[in-house]
Amino acid sequence: MSYERVDYKFLKNKVGIDDIAFHLGYRLDRRAGVGKYIEMVLPDASGNAIDTLVIKNPKDKATQTYFRRNGAKGGDVISLIRENINRFNVSGRNEWDVVSQVMAKFANEPIPEYGDSSYLYKAGYTENKEFDPIRYETQPIDNHIKHTLAFFQKRGLTAETMKDFAPNLRLIKDTKMTQYPYFNLGFPYRRPGDDKIVGYEIRGFGGFKNKAAGTDSSSAAWIADLSEDKDPNSIKNVFFAESAFDMMAFYQANKARIDKESSVFVSIGGTFSDKQITNIMKYYSEARAMDCFDNDLPGRIYGIRMAALLEKIPLNIVKEDNFVKLQSGEKNIIMQEDNVSLAEFAKNFPLRYKVGQAKAPKNYKDWNDVVMGKPLYNLEMPTKHQRNEILEQKRMKLA
Repeated sequence: MSYERVDYKFLKNKVGIDDIAFHLGYRLDRRAGVGKYIEMVLPDASGNAIDTLVIKNPKDKATQTYFRRNGAKGGDVISLIRENINRFNVSGRNEWDVVSQVMAKFANEPIPEYGDSSYLYKAGYTENKEFDPIRYETQPIDNHIKHTLAFFQKRGLTAETMKDFAPNLRLIKDTKMTQYPYFNLGFPYRRPGDDKIVGYEIRGFGGFKNKAAGTDSSSAAWIADLSEDKDPNSIKNVFFAESAFDMMAFYQANKARIDKESSVFVSIGGTFSDKQITNIMKYYSEARAMDCFDNDLPGRIYGIRMAALLEKIPLNIVKEDNFVKLQSGEKNIIMQEDNVSLAEFAKNFPLRYKVGQAKAPKNYKDWNDVVMGKPLYNLEMPTKHQRNEILEQKRMKLA
C-alpha cells in the first residue's frame, strides 16, 4: 500500500464492524443467536446494556452492516468509526484522516496519509462542515494555571515552558459533548500570517487527543512564534513536530541553544498535508525547515516528504513488507525499513539547504520521551579499549 493513498474498499475486506465494536467494549450476546445476524451489547459497570448493535453478515467483513432496534441510524464499519471518532486515541488533519488511520491500524496495514475520497463520495459520505468556533467554549490559561499545569506535568514539561507558550494555548470544551463537562488543552490552528483561529489540536488526560470538528489541517497548523517583532523575514529556522507536546518538549530540551527571535515552532497534528508545509515555508521565506519528527518509520518518512516538497522533487512513497520504495520519475530507490532516513534520501536526490534535522536522540521515539526520560532502549557505552580502537581507526582515515 502507498503512503500517498489508502483504499477504503480494500480495508473493509479486513476490518469488520465486529472488530471495531469489540474494541469499543461491545460483547457478543449469544442468547440472541449466531447466524446471519448477531447482536453485540455495550454493558455499563453494572452489566446493564447501554447500547446494542445488530450486525448483518458477521462472517463477511466486507458486507457487514449494522442497525439498532430502536430505529437509530446504523451503517457500515466507517459509520461506526465516525460515531465514535473521539474514542480511538488517533488525531488527523480531518475526520477522514482519522478514519483511514483507524482502519489501517485494525487491518495491520501501513498508516496512510489520506484516503481515497472518490470511494467515500460514491458511497454517499459527506465531509464535516467548516470549523465552528461557537461550538467550543475557550478560556485563556492565565486564570487556571494549576489546572493547565497538570496537563504539562504528566508530559514532563515544566511551568516555565508552559509560560513561554501561554499566548499559543487555550483551555477548550466542546459544548456538544455534554457527557464530557471538563476543559481540555487546546492548541489553536492558524494559517501563516493570519490571526484567525481555524481549529484546534486538543489534548486531555488519559492520553486523549483529538482535533476540533472542521479544523483546517490542510493549510493551517499550530504555529508558535515567540519572537518580539513577529517579522517573518527575521525567522531563520522553522521547527516541525508531529504534536504540540513534542514541539514544546524539543524547545524545553534545547532552550539554551535556541534563539527565540529567529525561530518558529510548528505542530502538524499527527500527519501533514503538502500545503501545511509549503504555505508555512512560503511565509517564512528566509527560513530553513527543521525536521523534528519522530524517530519511528512514519516520522522518518515525514522528513523525506518535507524535503521533497521544498526541493520540488515529485515523489511517491510505497511501503512493502520490510522495505520502502521511493519513486520519482524513472528513478526507483529501495531502502530497507531500518535505513529509511533523510540522509539516505540525500544520497540519491540532490538537496540544497532547505531542510535540516533536529531529531531526538536515536534511542528515543520523540522529544517528549526525552524530557520524560523514557528511552526505547539504553545505549551501550563503549569500553576504554573500544574507544581506543575507534580513535585509532579515525587517525588511520586521516593519515
